[in-house]
Amino acid sequence: MMNYGRPMRRRTTGIVASCAFAATAMLAADMSVAADEPLSAGGEPVVRRLLPDQYRNIVADIFGKDIEIGGRFEPDIREGGLLAVGASRVSVTGSGLAQYDAIARGIAEQAVDEKHRALLMPCVPASVTAPDDVCARTALARAGLHLYRRPLTDEELDLRVSAASEATKILGDFYQGFALSLGGMLSSPQFLFRAERSEPDPDHPGHHRLDGYSKAERLSFFLWNTSPDTELLEAAASGELHTEKGLLKQANRLLASSRVEDGVRAFFEDMLHFDRFATFSKDAAIYPKFTNDATQDSREQTLRTIVEVLLKDNGDYRDLFTTRKTFLNPLMGSVYGVPVPKVTANGAPDPWVPHMYSADDPRAAGILMHASFTALHSHPGRTSPTLRGKAIREILMCQHVPDPPGEVEFTVVQDTENPVYRTARTRLEAHATEPMCTGCHKITDPMGLAMENFDAAAGFRTTENGEVIDTSGSIDGKTFNNAVELGQVIHDHPAVTNCIVNRVYAYAAGRDATKGEDDWMKYLKSKFVENGHRFPDLMRTIVTSDAFYRVSDPQTQDARAK
Repeated sequence: MMNYGRPMRRRTTGIVASCAFAATAMLAADMSVAADEPLSAGGEPVVRRLLPDQYRNIVADIFGKDIEIGGRFEPDIREGGLLAVGASRVSVTGSGLAQYDAIARGIAEQAVDEKHRALLMPCVPASVTAPDDVCARTALARAGLHLYRRPLTDEELDLRVSAASEATKILGDFYQGFALSLGGMLSSPQFLFRAERSEPDPDHPGHHRLDGYSKAERLSFFLWNTSPDTELLEAAASGELHTEKGLLKQANRLLASSRVEDGVRAFFEDMLHFDRFATFSKDAAIYPKFTNDATQDSREQTLRTIVEVLLKDNGDYRDLFTTRKTFLNPLMGSVYGVPVPKVTANGAPDPWVPHMYSADDPRAAGILMHASFTALHSHPGRTSPTLRGKAIREILMCQHVPDPPGEVEFTVVQDTENPVYRTARTRLEAHATEPMCTGCHKITDPMGLAMENFDAAAGFRTTENGEVIDTSGSIDGKTFNNAVELGQVIHDHPAVTNCIVNRVYAYAAGRDATKGEDDWMKYLKSKFVENGHRFPDLMRTIVTSDAFYRVSDPQTQDARAK
């Protein structure tokens, strides 16, 4: 629907009601811009292609959540660990543009059908068989404001109205002519790309800031993973977002909304590499329970757990690696060997139910023991301590692990039926005797071996080929005996805290922090620790900071380009 006022939910998880955000709203009501915030030189404005979920969210918000989106999006790339950063490194190919055009035409045709047109159009044409430029102009200006995330220029609007008029004359149908013009907007660069714009900062002569509409975009896409709503766009137009009071008001409103869940889910889907589920599979002969449905449900289990711990409980971010809480449905229960009723107690259609592992349960080690991690970072038919350890280092600690040299021989590691090396640990020990392999395996394998009780499809086991699995080890001077103790080590590791701050800021800004932002990033990390590692507080500190909207001097940008 043309739901410009919003909010509206596109996805309901069944675990977060309005009360789930009470703590966030209460804290947000008292927040103000910190007086001790250091100055920041900022970074370059970025141009980012919309990610597929953002595209879908915008369409649902503007035209209705029942609009079907058919077609294939251009592939995304991951940069600095995030698709959100890679989005500033991609363009649209010729074939991709054709796909976007086909998708746009399909959306526009649905938007003007009899079911949706009254919601889309704020006016009724004088005739359905002839052009009505006044009505078309009103509707296109209104839709364009939300599609382009800014008002259309006079030239843009004149072009769209003219296109609708000419198409109507040819087709003899006002709505079909309007749909063709609307489809052009949906496949235009102004819609497909989020182009940030800067302007001189009158409050800080010689410095630059994002303009009001670019500020609104950063706020909304970061917190809600969609385009700004009417109230936020009005705040941008009036200059309200350039005032401390106005920025706080809008940040409070967005943070207090249940739609923050959409933003949090989107960030963690990106950070945890959940896009890999699109090409993920398991050997059906070895793991028959791990079907395509289990693939999707393992992802959903982790996202629900994250929302529960970070938003509903307003918990410590690090608790994600030690929490005994999770959510299960019958399918995931069968994967883990945990009985889950097929019908919920109140007869609700949502099959997900809260589950609390006992203190001595080997799965009581947070999201690292979920199938979304143990299965995702394994091979189709066998585990991989190296892949699991590498994922912890790179995803959770922001530490780069080099790829193996091309000439490395993996025969011993891959031979799961080797009569001499019966467990993954012994096979890796034999493999790591090669000098070129030793260094990397030392920083990855101990963590991955701690998870060897979980097979490649997240099933629990204590032996491999009849041998008891040894899950002990150490990382960076900290020892552990099993996955639960590993979770505590990860919880306490300082790199994990630093990494999440770096990732969140890069995700929100579309780029890594610059050298000119070093002092502010140190401040951001200290505030995160000071606030008890609360994720909503981290989001709040970012969006209410002057540094988040600071743009480097254009002359500096030109010098870098040279």
